[in-house]
Amino acid sequence: MKQHQPGQWALPPDRAEEGFADKKPLYTEGEAVAEASRCLYCSDAPCIQACPTSIDIPTFIRKIGTGNVKGAARTILSANLLGQSCAQVCPVEVLCAGSCVYTRWGREPIAIGRLQRYAVETTLSKDPGLFQARPATDKRIALVGSGPASIAAAGLLALEGHTCILYERKALPGGLNTLGIAPYKFKGVEALRELEWILSLGRIELRTGVEVVERATGPGQVSAAELLASHDAVFLGLGLGADSRLGIPGEEGEGVHGATHLIERLKTEPGLRLEGVQRAVVIGGGNTALDIAHELALLGVEVALVYRRSEEEMGGYVHELASARLDGVRLVENRQLVEILREDGRVVAVRLAATREGRPVPGTGEVLPAELIAVAIGQDRATHVARAFPGVELDERGRVTVEPTTHRTGHPKVWSGGDCVNGGKEVVNAVAEAKIAVRDIQRHLVGSEDHGRSVD
Repeated sequence: MKQHQPGQWALPPDRAEEGFADKKPLYTEGEAVAEASRCLYCSDAPCIQACPTSIDIPTFIRKIGTGNVKGAARTILSANLLGQSCAQVCPVEVLCAGSCVYTRWGREPIAIGRLQRYAVETTLSKDPGLFQARPATDKRIALVGSGPASIAAAGLLALEGHTCILYERKALPGGLNTLGIAPYKFKGVEALRELEWILSLGRIELRTGVEVVERATGPGQVSAAELLASHDAVFLGLGLGADSRLGIPGEEGEGVHGATHLIERLKTEPGLRLEGVQRAVVIGGGNTALDIAHELALLGVEVALVYRRSEEEMGGYVHELASARLDGVRLVENRQLVEILREDGRVVAVRLAATREGRPVPGTGEVLPAELIAVAIGQDRATHVARAFPGVELDERGRVTVEPTTHRTGHPKVWSGGDCVNGGKEVVNAVAEAKIAVRDIQRHLVGSEDHGRSVD
């Protein structure tokens, strides 16, 4: 197998991402011990029940409090190999911390995410050799995509001794973690560092710049048939596709960006500056819309977040909207963008219509000045390649269809998980789905349900 070289993938300097301050900085030892001492170690542990990967939260917090930080990290990573990124990007306010008994009492919940980050980041920076892989087997697994679901699955399978080959069509690996997380939460260099640790766990090869297609016609391509013939199992972690478009007058041309594409540029493109942009309009009401709106506000841009329904109907998290507002984002609700206005090709304003039940009301309208438009109304599916695998089916929304308890598709050698299955959830959901799939892949490969002893 081709040897992985540490630091093989690197982001260029002078990226806009580097200018963002960390919204939840790493705890010092004293801060972590003090926060850990507040935990009540509840017997019913509602925080565990709220975690999709079932991390034993009271146990790892107790270990921090007693100075056993490495043990705390082992507890976390045994349940969730992406414990570093999940500590920083998980919406703890609606998951573990949101279920903390302190929350029910109207008091500040335990800062579970920050404690988790402290344990994992502190440990991996000093002593990354927490787990020992089992002896090598003769089994090979192909993983399509290198986002959170595939990374987690590869790590777990490698610990079982299997050879894993990740196929990533982009030059930079890591999927959402590297390219799509708001930089005030988690930076690309941190995602690549976590990926490096996963690659160190065992027999994992990551091939970037390789696209899986129905029929390979040139270099940089591999066919689905080739993967099935040369591997004992295939995991599809395809993620999501391009940003959806509005289909309105004035959309074509400079100044209009898909939200996830703009986030990726801010995180990876050297020298990117929003020259001449003083005002921006963000379209959408989900978490991606809130992320890009918040990022633009932190860059000093005046941001109007336009949503076609009411604030109460927004899909984005309440705490994310509150945080964005604190940094200057203004919500314009019950409005729909109907036209982008240009002068000499440049965006200068948008025309909005009032809405009723999410639909524009004829004869209503207002104009907002803006130099940049970010569209966050959803993403296309990147699942067309899934059809190249016989028996793999998509549902009416373009998601890969799997059996929920195994994440096996209609092909006996193909499993799937992450955004291409759930339509776009959290990193922790991708890890949870990867764990389900790996358990069944292990059963398929060795005829045993004894998965996880290498970690657990």
